[in-house]
Amino acid sequence: MAEPGTAKPAKVDDRSVGDLVSEAVKDVTQLFQYEINLAKSELLADVRRIGISAGLAATILVTSFLMLAMLCFALAYGLQTVGVWDWASFLIVAGVLVVLAAVFAGIIYLKVRRMDRLSKTRETVQSDIALLRRDEQSEPPAIASR
Repeated sequence: MAEPGTAKPAKVDDRSVGDLVSEAVKDVTQLFQYEINLAKSELLADVRRIGISAGLAATILVTSFLMLAMLCFALAYGLQTVGVWDWASFLIVAGVLVVLAAVFAGIIYLKVRRMDRLSKTRETVQSDIALLRRDEQSEPPAIASR
C-alpha cells in the first residue's frame, strides 16, 4: 500500500508552447473535418430520402390524373344514364373542369399576391449589418415581434 503522506511527482512535459498550440490547431482542424464529413453523410441520406419521396409523389400524381380521367368519363356516362344527350354530358363535364380550374387559379393568384417577399428578413438583415458596422447614421434596429 502507498503511504498517505507521499506525493507522486508530476509528469514533466517537455513540449514548447508553440508545439502545444500547433497540436491544438491540428486537433480543432481534425474536429471540423469530422463534423463536415458527418454533415455530408447526413445530407446525402436526406437527399436520398427526398429523391425517393419525389419519385413516389410523381407516381401518385400520374395515378391521380388517370383517376380523374376515369371519374370524368364515369360522370359523363352517368349523366347519359339520367337522360342527358351524349354530347351535352361530356360538355357539362368539361365545363365543370374549367370552372374548377378557374377557382384554383383564383386561389393561387390570391396567395401569390399576398406574399411579402421576405420583407421582414430584409429588414432584420439590414439592421444586423448596420449594427455590425456600427453605422451611426442608421436608425437603431427596430425590435421585431416574433
